[in-house]
Amino acid sequence: MQDPALDRFRAHLTDALSQHTLIKVVLANYAGNEPQLQRVIVRPIVLKEQHCLSFVYRYQTRDITRNLPQAEGLQVVMDLLGMQGFRNAHVHTPGQEWQLAWSKKGKATVRVGRSDNAQAPAAATQSHNRDKQRFLDLSRPFLHELGVTDAQGHLIPAMARKWKQINKFIEVLAAALERSPLAEQERIHVVDFGSGKGYLTFAVHDWLQNTLHRDVRVTGVELRDELVQLCQGVIQRLGLQGMDYEQGDVRDYHPAALNVMIALHACDIATDYAIHLGIRAGAEIIMCSPCCHKQVRPQLLSPHPLRPILQHGIHLGQEAEMLTDGLRALLLDAAGYDTQVFEFISLEHTNKNKMILAVKRSKARSNEEVVQQIRDIKAFYGIREQALESLLRADGLLPAD
Repeated sequence: MQDPALDRFRAHLTDALSQHTLIKVVLANYAGNEPQLQRVIVRPIVLKEQHCLSFVYRYQTRDITRNLPQAEGLQVVMDLLGMQGFRNAHVHTPGQEWQLAWSKKGKATVRVGRSDNAQAPAAATQSHNRDKQRFLDLSRPFLHELGVTDAQGHLIPAMARKWKQINKFIEVLAAALERSPLAEQERIHVVDFGSGKGYLTFAVHDWLQNTLHRDVRVTGVELRDELVQLCQGVIQRLGLQGMDYEQGDVRDYHPAALNVMIALHACDIATDYAIHLGIRAGAEIIMCSPCCHKQVRPQLLSPHPLRPILQHGIHLGQEAEMLTDGLRALLLDAAGYDTQVFEFISLEHTNKNKMILAVKRSKARSNEEVVQQIRDIKAFYGIREQALESLLRADGLLPAD
């Protein structure tokens, strides 16, 4: 005989799917016999114009993703429930959370409560073909805490440029996420080096957690203690989960693993250390906005026929910048990333607006050709040392010269 609580739960889940109001289903408190399985997260998606359910099976050391047609997926959800499976299930819809739970005696009950999910899932969370959209809303509490909006949630005019920068950055990250191995991964760890006052750090956390509903951990790493304390205060006042701020330097910060590495305006070879750290930690996405290019410039020869052009200091500086970031892109390519270098929106207090964006490839390929290109460029310009190359060679990630 079917349990009335289970029937009620299934009916609600079916309605949420048919009305396209389902945000996610979380199955927890596993009591089955599959080793290391912790929970399952289910979200609606659209694949090739077909409504499906995406399952992320969360184990202690890995995630496994399955995409199933909606009807089949619904049955899989119900089959996973019970005293010998998952004893808790949470269905999230706009403004509501339904919870199915089993007692120790095996009795199932359904409870309905309020949820912070105030809006229906955006098309971006349901479709792999995402339309251009506004990624953040001015009503988000962190924007007021950081002085971007006033008490009524209105944009402070002096912060208009910063607001534009924040949204552009999330737009770039969203596109990178879509084509990276993280597209279907539930748990994401982001580390932001030189995170400053945290405008972008808080924005990334808010977008990943509250728009994409990912299980996210965002760490801001900043040298200046006063900014670390300021941001920790915001985190505590807002009760943010999955976010923290630490005092540290990219040269001696060693996370066990991370998925997204951000470093904006790391001066000179600090950018190289940040990229190296991202590669070593296995980051699927690396985002850098370089600042200062001091290492390569003193080494540059002015080979014929470029000598008359590079006799001007401004041209030599621009050449050093282009070469430094071009070599960084090639080194990322050699390390297994698809890399772009492009103009980013002008950032506050600086005219540095270049972005190096690297997305880890799903399949490895030979790097012999790009390694030879690096050697040829160095030989042509007389470059003896470049920090990122030296760091990668020391790790054995590039062949010795």
